[in-house]
Amino acid sequence: MNEKPGAQGLDALIEALTIFRKYGNPRWPTNCTHDVLWICGISPEEVSTTDIQRLVELGFDVDEHDEAFQSFRFGSA
Repeated sequence: MNEKPGAQGLDALIEALTIFRKYGNPRWPTNCTHDVLWICGISPEEVSTTDIQRLVELGFDVDEHDEAFQSFRFGSA
Protein backbone atom coordinates (compact mmCIF):
# COMPACT_ATOMS: atom_id res chain seq x y z
CA MET A 1 0.00 0.00 0.00
CA ASN A 2 1.49 3.30 -1.10
CA GLU A 3 0.26 6.14 1.12
CA LYS A 4 -0.24 9.68 -0.13
CA PRO A 5 1.27 12.69 1.70
CA GLY A 6 -2.10 13.42 3.34
CA ALA A 7 -2.37 10.06 5.14
CA GLN A 8 -4.77 10.27 8.08
CA GLY A 9 -5.59 8.41 11.27
CA LEU A 10 -4.41 4.85 11.65
CA ASP A 11 -3.00 4.82 8.10
CA ALA A 12 -0.61 7.64 9.02
CA LEU A 13 0.35 6.08 12.34
CA ILE A 14 0.94 2.63 10.83
CA GLU A 15 3.03 4.11 8.02
CA ALA A 16 5.13 6.03 10.56
CA LEU A 17 5.62 2.95 12.75
CA THR A 18 6.62 0.95 9.67
CA ILE A 19 9.31 3.54 8.92
CA PHE A 20 10.55 3.44 12.53
CA ARG A 21 10.63 -0.38 12.38
CA LYS A 22 13.27 -0.20 9.63
CA TYR A 23 15.64 1.29 12.21
CA GLY A 24 15.02 -1.00 15.16
CA ASN A 25 12.58 -2.97 17.24
CA PRO A 26 12.90 -1.65 20.80
CA ARG A 27 11.24 -3.64 23.56
CA TRP A 28 9.35 -0.54 24.79
CA PRO A 29 8.92 1.54 21.62
CA THR A 30 6.64 4.33 22.85
CA ASN A 31 5.91 6.59 25.78
CA CYS A 32 3.05 9.06 26.04
CA THR A 33 3.32 11.94 28.48
CA HIS A 34 1.65 15.35 28.61
CA ASP A 35 -0.15 14.78 25.29
CA VAL A 36 3.07 13.87 23.46
CA LEU A 37 3.75 10.45 21.95
CA TRP A 38 7.47 9.69 22.08
CA ILE A 39 9.26 7.04 20.03
CA CYS A 40 11.85 5.38 22.25
CA GLY A 41 15.01 3.57 21.24
CA ILE A 42 15.34 5.00 17.72
CA SER A 43 17.79 7.86 17.35
CA PRO A 44 17.01 10.51 14.72
CA GLU A 45 20.68 10.31 13.71
CA GLU A 46 20.06 6.75 12.46
CA VAL A 47 17.09 7.71 10.26
CA SER A 48 17.56 8.83 6.65
CA THR A 49 16.70 12.38 5.63
CA THR A 50 14.03 11.07 3.27
CA ASP A 51 12.39 9.07 6.06
CA ILE A 52 12.56 12.03 8.45
CA GLN A 53 10.81 14.21 5.85
CA ARG A 54 8.05 11.62 5.50
CA LEU A 55 7.73 11.24 9.28
CA VAL A 56 7.25 15.00 9.58
CA GLU A 57 4.47 14.81 6.96
CA LEU A 58 2.89 12.04 9.03
CA GLY A 59 2.97 14.06 12.27
CA PHE A 60 6.30 13.17 13.92
CA ASP A 61 8.98 15.77 14.62
CA VAL A 62 12.56 15.49 15.84
CA ASP A 63 13.06 16.92 19.31
CA GLU A 64 16.66 18.15 19.14
CA HIS A 65 16.97 18.57 22.91
CA ASP A 66 15.94 15.00 23.75
CA GLU A 67 17.29 13.55 20.49
CA ALA A 68 14.05 11.66 19.92
CA PHE A 69 10.94 11.62 17.77
CA GLN A 70 7.73 13.07 19.15
CA SER A 71 4.18 13.57 17.97
CA PHE A 72 1.62 15.98 19.31
CA ARG A 73 -0.78 14.69 16.66
CA PHE A 74 -0.89 11.16 18.07
CA GLY A 75 -0.23 12.07 21.69
CA SER A 76 -3.68 13.38 22.55
CA ALA A 77 -7.27 13.00 21.49
